[in-house]
Amino acid sequence: MKKIGFLSFGHWSPSSQSQTRSASDALLQSIELAVAAEELGADGAYFRVHHFARQLGSPFPLLAAVGAKTSRIEIGTAVIDMRYENPLYMAEDAGAADLIAGGRLQLGISRGSPEQVIDGWRYFGYVPQEGQSDADMARSHAEVFLEVLRGEGFAQPNPRPMFPNPPGMLRLEPFAAGLRDRIWWGAATNATAQWAGKLGMNLQSSTLKFDEGGQPLHIQQAEQIRAFRAAWKEAGHAREPRVSVSRSIFALVNDHDRAYFGGNGSEDHFGYIEPDKLAVFGRTYAAEPDVLVEQLREDEAIAEADTLLLTVPNQLGVDYNAHVIEAILKHVAPALGWR
Repeated sequence: MKKIGFLSFGHWSPSSQSQTRSASDALLQSIELAVAAEELGADGAYFRVHHFARQLGSPFPLLAAVGAKTSRIEIGTAVIDMRYENPLYMAEDAGAADLIAGGRLQLGISRGSPEQVIDGWRYFGYVPQEGQSDADMARSHAEVFLEVLRGEGFAQPNPRPMFPNPPGMLRLEPFAAGLRDRIWWGAATNATAQWAGKLGMNLQSSTLKFDEGGQPLHIQQAEQIRAFRAAWKEAGHAREPRVSVSRSIFALVNDHDRAYFGGNGSEDHFGYIEPDKLAVFGRTYAAEPDVLVEQLREDEAIAEADTLLLTVPNQLGVDYNAHVIEAILKHVAPALGWR
């Protein structure tokens, strides 16, 4: 059995060919798609976060709204770029959204990917300390975030407060019990996956990772997942970790599917998203359901993961994206033993 959710980048464009033409469209349609996915029996609604872009950039109002409109589906991110985040303010926002959702938040965080502007986090007021890189700063923010999510008091109370305080040091409020165990790290390398396992975060692995051996993405990801689990075990954490992988998968079951994706089946390829780091980019799976089943059986990383996130073409509209999700749940997942 495998949890199956969707991952939306929340793009919008004023183009006449887009059904998502404004930020309002992107936000409201994201809520509608989450509701539709829950009704179809999907397990998760996840959203990508990008700043300075025509994409979803401020996750917590959206997560809270989805939480208020749904009752069962997991609600998450993949990922929030921690270079941009005040970890204490983020903990308050996350706690509030999780309480609204009844404890269903699954927050993916990471160093983030290359952004639309140069060093965009500087505009948010964050600068790496002397000797730090921006990646170091992101991991430092993440460690503070994880610490305050434990819910232990750390702030000295005012002896003459406006309202009565509980005894002892004060923690951030609202506090969401259990959220600390529902934080995921989006790892692009084996080393950061091991770091996440050591700290007790779940693992998210995307449709790309930095190349560490020249093999296809799914083989490198499977190795990454095994390294993560070994680090988790060595750290002695009590619970079982969770692992998700993202994939672009389209079951061709009608003429619209064939028109949109019939020629889009591809192989992995290698390229650069940063000047000095070669990355492997995962293929798009697009085929008739029976062919798709056989192709996906060979994906070692999907086999290793407990959660699969389907990247969706959100600008094609809510109805079509709900169809994309339903086609996988109905025509592919049962044959692979995922349902």
